[in-house]
Amino acid sequence: MTQPEFNFADALREVAQARNINEMQLIEAFEQSLAQAYTRNVEPDKRIEVHLDPGSGELEVLVVREVVEKAEDEHMQISLADALELDPGVEIGMEMEFPVDREKFSRIALQAAKQTLTQKMRETERNVVFNEYKDREGQVLTAQVVRSDNKGNWFVELGAGEAILPPREQIPGEKLTPGTRVKIYLKEVRKTPKGPTILASRADERLLDYLLKQEIPEVANGIVEVKAISREAGQRSKVAVFSHNANVDPIGACIGHRGNRIQAVTGELGRERVDVILWDANTRDFIRNALSPAKVGLIEVHQDRRESTVTVTPDQLSLAIGKGGQNVRLAAKLTGFKIDLRETAAISDLDAAMQQALQDEQDGISSGNAQSAFDALFKDSKSVATASPEDIGE
Repeated sequence: MTQPEFNFADALREVAQARNINEMQLIEAFEQSLAQAYTRNVEPDKRIEVHLDPGSGELEVLVVREVVEKAEDEHMQISLADALELDPGVEIGMEMEFPVDREKFSRIALQAAKQTLTQKMRETERNVVFNEYKDREGQVLTAQVVRSDNKGNWFVELGAGEAILPPREQIPGEKLTPGTRVKIYLKEVRKTPKGPTILASRADERLLDYLLKQEIPEVANGIVEVKAISREAGQRSKVAVFSHNANVDPIGACIGHRGNRIQAVTGELGRERVDVILWDANTRDFIRNALSPAKVGLIEVHQDRRESTVTVTPDQLSLAIGKGGQNVRLAAKLTGFKIDLRETAAISDLDAAMQQALQDEQDGISSGNAQSAFDALFKDSKSVATASPEDIGE
């Protein structure tokens, strides 16, 4: 073994530290690449091994031959008789190593080793990125916006890797600027032939869930529970909350003094409107709350079909539907029920209907007829809007 003029170990150590790569993995990759290059360009028919001492930097290239009774392939084998002349202690089946003179390392072989090493380093770096982020799926990270492409994709720097924000995962209308820092939801990390792909999102409802925990202590410590979220990024979201402490108002806790808490959340989402509503174990009450700010009447629920029919008066109809059907769409996603809105012009609300039925009974109409009259008020109602939970994507 001789001390090389160029210390490969020191050079690889510097590269490993600069690129956050395991030093021993990089040395192993170098040994493999040099062995392949030497075999291909200098000794194509021989078995070659390369060893680099991490401490001293000593590099040796070895030709390995197996000891056999009679050699049939002199490139790969050595006869026992010839082997005993070199080492009296050898036996059949053992391997002997023959160092290669350093002068035989041709420039072509070293260049090939450099190219292979570059490839190995790139693969190693990709594995480092994949291994670092594969277990962080589902987390929210702070990233720096770096660039965009002609397909509308934005790319953000996470530290060791770069994540992509495709148009479908962006907040519509949000203006991103290189150099700014934003919070992203790490949606997926997968391996591809070109390296790991890290998919980030600003539109995912789980980003909103994270921000609620960050800005609202009662949500973070579990006193107030976020039961469900439906979101149309950049426009409007609905959040259903429930308090495990009778003394804590879940909606008030989320809104904060003069709206400061919910404003901090919406500020991170490009001023997206966030409606906080009360979750209820009673499906009818939950659907009623989800359709707010509209005031609705009778609600019929079909649990087995996950469907509901909601009666709405004309003055509340447009509010219940929302702009472009957004309110009823978000309510359907939030509750998990298809919502069919039916208009009625006969009464203003459920209380009025009950009062009318009571008045009819007092005027001499039998109880049964009063109920029939009450039910008849809704029979000629026509369907005006329908929304299913599937009508809104994540």
